Amino acid sequence: MHTDTPCGPAGHDTALIVTDMLNTYEHADADLLVPSVRAALPAVTGLIGRARDCGMPVIYVNDNFGQWRSHHGEIADTALEGRHPELVEPVLPAEDSLFVVKARHSVFYETPLAYLLGTLGVRRLVLTGQVTEQCVLYSALDAHIRHLDVVVPRDAVAHIHADLADAALRMMARNMQADIVDTADRAF
Repeated sequence: MHTDTPCGPAGHDTALIVTDMLNTYEHADADLLVPSVRAALPAVTGLIGRARDCGMPVIYVNDNFGQWRSHHGEIADTALEGRHPELVEPVLPAEDSLFVVKARHSVFYETPLAYLLGTLGVRRLVLTGQVTEQCVLYSALDAHIRHLDVVVPRDAVAHIHADLADAALRMMARNMQADIVDTADRAF
């Protein structure tokens, strides 16, 4: 049960997950993805700011671009050198942000995220980022099977294919009991 706080019902058991927003946009589907990222960016940056103001953990989970020796600074630098630095700069991690490197779709697959969430006492995730019908969907499923509550602000996730993203959001709501919201209504 969540108790109301000045930041909403989140309490101290919620974390904001920012998925794959540090992106070079140098991949096959980038031209399809970029317009959706542009549309989602204000909601994502708004949630990051609100989470920071509330003292909520902001955890970036990002692809490593196949560079296994990279760390978050190098990933950010690589993304800033990509095709759309204007989509990266507004979401750059703060010095105190937590960062997990991933190599596959789910934020949990072969990462220390579950352990990190446990040490923080997190039971509820707000999933933002890209791509709705891929990484966000698989991350929501992995969170659900770990008995974590999931919130997906539909305006703070970006997609490649709108029809698949809509289907993914419906699947998350129906099959994973995810709370699908708009950031203007409530995300946390």
